[in-house]
Amino acid sequence: MNRAHDALTYDQRLQRVAAYIQANLAASFDLQTLADIAHLSPYHFHRIYHAISGETIAATVKRLRLQRAAGYLVQTSLSIAEIAKQTGYANVQSFTRIFKQEFLLPPALYRQNGSHTRFQTTTETIATLRREVRILELPAMLGICAEHHGSYLMIEKAFDTVFRYVQAHHLEDAITAVVGIYDDDPFAVAESKLRSRACIMLAFDTQPKPPIARVQIEAGTCAMLRHQGPYADMRVAYLWLYGQWLPHSGYLVADAPVFEVYLNHPRDTKPSDLLVDIYLPLQTR
Repeated sequence: MNRAHDALTYDQRLQRVAAYIQANLAASFDLQTLADIAHLSPYHFHRIYHAISGETIAATVKRLRLQRAAGYLVQTSLSIAEIAKQTGYANVQSFTRIFKQEFLLPPALYRQNGSHTRFQTTTETIATLRREVRILELPAMLGICAEHHGSYLMIEKAFDTVFRYVQAHHLEDAITAVVGIYDDDPFAVAESKLRSRACIMLAFDTQPKPPIARVQIEAGTCAMLRHQGPYADMRVAYLWLYGQWLPHSGYLVADAPVFEVYLNHPRDTKPSDLLVDIYLPLQTR
């Protein structure tokens, strides 16, 4: 290794690549550009990225583009053509074909009939969903986190940062949970000012170095709603939990942020099979 040229560790180099992809999903990604960002030889870049990240660059770009597209379909009124353009697809036809392969519905039908529609407030769905909310007593959890500012749809950049820290410090066997903490209401706070934290909970306490920080979730009572499906549907789940379940629950919310526990990973899980437990901290009765 040429130490004079090697100013960054491998995990830091790949963090730069991940951040670049997240910020430029509409762009075309060529090998030379990505290798230059990582300060790695083009001859070895793909192998290093795949070995450390667990997926190819092409798989990463496809996954992130489709996640962003699903978010736009559920949360905005952008046209299908504009969403295709903003997520890097040359035309609506190619976008529709690839989206359908992954989400099992073409974009227009996903917007109308995707899994987010199960949170529509009919008498039958409200009764069914209320039975799904569980009241749990959670123990305190300790771990490490990376802060994220901006759209919650882009928190994966922070998760990449904290996961690479875990890998670099050989903490994989100590992981007890993967958690996202969301400090602000996206309906009340400008997207650019949203604050969140990508967290890895560990079996023991540790004192990480910046930009990684220590994090603790206090023990307490929580309402838990398990969400199955694309992350883009989560916003609708939150609206139902706060707007339909909470007012009729008899509980008051505690002075603590909502958080999510991720039970699988989009790298190796179809969007329809993603599982997330949403935890809403409650005041003790």
